[in-house]
Amino acid sequence: MSATREAVLTKKPIPWGMIGSYVILVFFAVLYAGPLLMLVNTALKTMPMFMKDATGLATEFHVQNFVDAWNKASFPKYLLNTVLYTVSATAIYILTAIFVAFPIARGYVKYSGALLTLFVIALFLPPALIPQFQLILGLGLYNNPIGYIMLFIVNPIGIVILVNYIKTVPKELDEAAALDGCGYFRFVLEIVTPLIKPAIATVVVLHAIGIWNEIIAPTIYLTNKDYYPITRGLIVFQGVYGSNWPTLAAAVLMLTFPMLILFLFLQRYIISGLTAGSVKG
Repeated sequence: MSATREAVLTKKPIPWGMIGSYVILVFFAVLYAGPLLMLVNTALKTMPMFMKDATGLATEFHVQNFVDAWNKASFPKYLLNTVLYTVSATAIYILTAIFVAFPIARGYVKYSGALLTLFVIALFLPPALIPQFQLILGLGLYNNPIGYIMLFIVNPIGIVILVNYIKTVPKELDEAAALDGCGYFRFVLEIVTPLIKPAIATVVVLHAIGIWNEIIAPTIYLTNKDYYPITRGLIVFQGVYGSNWPTLAAAVLMLTFPMLILFLFLQRYIISGLTAGSVKG
């Protein structure tokens, strides 16, 4: 009798907190993965199968949709344009953002706190499409790849991220570099930049994804088909009497692969940046 009583007393309680945490995690995983799985399911259907049951599971794998999407949307040509716009605009933005963020983070310019506040406020402002459009017209850069790239060399969220991360870099490095005769540009490029790789990786991913998935800007500023990015090319699947949803879903899946590869390549820098920030904080 005493042994039974001891067994009851030593029985571990049910970890309801842990179970609740797992339930919440599974719920959000399904919530986020659900649309992606539906997209994959749609991409594997034929058009008659999709019209018969749009939400049902695909009974066969119709990979021809990917071939049709590649050919019909001029994927090689438009994908090359998208890569050109994304790489060039992101590279220019990162280079300029570092030289803007560094003096603000160090307080080397007057009213650096107010400048950072203005960048934070800019996060909540809607895009100024009409003044922007008038400016592009005035510069003679409408329907021009250079003008389109210039639209993406300003992004306040990147400045905010870089400024906050540069503040964690010891300021004594500035003084040591000055004593050694290291120039300003060399110091920023060769010393500061390697130390803020996690922040740069985060900004690169956010900025590149924004350019890669942009659909409104190319519709407004690019009218020549030779300059279309791939997102603009997907409009060929929209017809007067309907849309080819399975082929469009296949095209969207192919469109996501490059950004997915970019994230997988840079995720270790992003994760290291998050963990470094938590330790320093």
